[in-house]
Amino acid sequence: MVRSIKNPKKAKRKNKGSKNGDGSSSSSSIPSMPTKVWQPGVDKLEEGEELQCDPSAYNSLHAFHIGWPCLSFDIVRDTLGLVRTEFPHQVYFVAGTQAEKPTWNSIGIFKVSNITGKRRELVPSKPTDDADEESDSSDSDEDSDDEVGGSGTPILQLRKVGHEGCVNRIRAMNQNPHICASWGDSGHVQIWDFSTHLNALAESEADVSQGASSVFNQAPLVKFGGHKDEGYALDWSPLVPGRLVSGDCKNSIHLWEPTSGSTWNVDSTPFIGHAASVEDLQWSPTEENVFASCSVDGTIAIWDTRLGKTPAASFKAHDADVNVISWNRLATCMLASGCDDGTFSIHDLRLLKEGDSVVAHFEYHKHPVTSIEWSPHEASTLAVSSADCQLTIWDLSLEKDEEEEAEFKAKTKEQVNAPEDLPPQLLFVHQGQKDLKELHWHAQIPGMIVSTAADGFNILMPSNIQSTLPSDGA
Repeated sequence: MVRSIKNPKKAKRKNKGSKNGDGSSSSSSIPSMPTKVWQPGVDKLEEGEELQCDPSAYNSLHAFHIGWPCLSFDIVRDTLGLVRTEFPHQVYFVAGTQAEKPTWNSIGIFKVSNITGKRRELVPSKPTDDADEESDSSDSDEDSDDEVGGSGTPILQLRKVGHEGCVNRIRAMNQNPHICASWGDSGHVQIWDFSTHLNALAESEADVSQGASSVFNQAPLVKFGGHKDEGYALDWSPLVPGRLVSGDCKNSIHLWEPTSGSTWNVDSTPFIGHAASVEDLQWSPTEENVFASCSVDGTIAIWDTRLGKTPAASFKAHDADVNVISWNRLATCMLASGCDDGTFSIHDLRLLKEGDSVVAHFEYHKHPVTSIEWSPHEASTLAVSSADCQLTIWDLSLEKDEEEEAEFKAKTKEQVNAPEDLPPQLLFVHQGQKDLKELHWHAQIPGMIVSTAADGFNILMPSNIQSTLPSDGA
């Protein structure tokens, strides 16, 4: 398992590049060189070489930090619209710090506004052979990169609430997003009401951080110390408001039932079924009493709270620690799992009775998978982050199409030397962050992904998944 950021130091803004969405790096100083796909973990950079960000690979790309590294964060649902496609965007987050000293930790509640971006054509117009016309075409293409989000940099407004120890994981309730749960390395699970802070951020139009220099002392609604060790597994039910499960490193899972808007009854008798640490938990999108768990013991378990404290089903998922899982909200029979050996698998839960539920298995990453999440807008798309400093996006519906590749090369008039062993399902590779820890899709802004790492946050919208956005009339 790879989780904590070791010896964290205060994050500083760095101009670190991300590579192109197709895996390539570009350099305007050598225009005659054909484009070559650079493979992380395979190709090596020569002394003095570094990858540079190609802005054309993104509709939007922004970086920011809130002081200390954050191992975990969550996107807070807002009331700005269910499907937002127009720049500039505005988003709300909660995040827990991994500070150098336990007393320096906090939960950040923050708003990032004026997130600008561009809407581009996926394939540029075919240039003519005439040099002058080619130059005009180039100018025209540049003009067609419509800056639909205005100008300027994003504005970060931040409020901090003191937290006892480092925050291992934090989750906001979907139905009541001002209610958040945090897992601390102190061994406590706490529930918080951040409505005051979110309301203050929503009402503020200032161009400066709000409360960034001070830390609010706020008591949690609930502080549960019934776990025998710290933990990382935490998930709110998408179907029953306030229902929560928390899992620890001593293989125990506790069920939380709300008794009011601000109180919970935590079952003191845990669910026991794993032989080692419970790493992640996910509620079923359709069955209110069913959740899944994964463990260092290499297994995934399916639980039904009505059937007692042992798993309804359990199966070997990987040959090493299963670090993370994600239950597909659109294709609800599909569960994705990420492993400590860098592999990730797709399981069809309808096949459990037949003994082998794996319908897809990928060995692209060579370091532990740290986060995995299905897209909330495309049933076949998921994103994966790894300790190899890559965030990858996959579309499982894609297959290799020789004719389509030839047509694309003809349109671009460019020889793309793509490695033959790249999986056709690999849609995008993002780099530039050190020690990636967690990612989330924004449920209300199609195509937006937010990721956290040792050196801060990235907000990215890859240009080659633009086709998944709803039409303007949607």
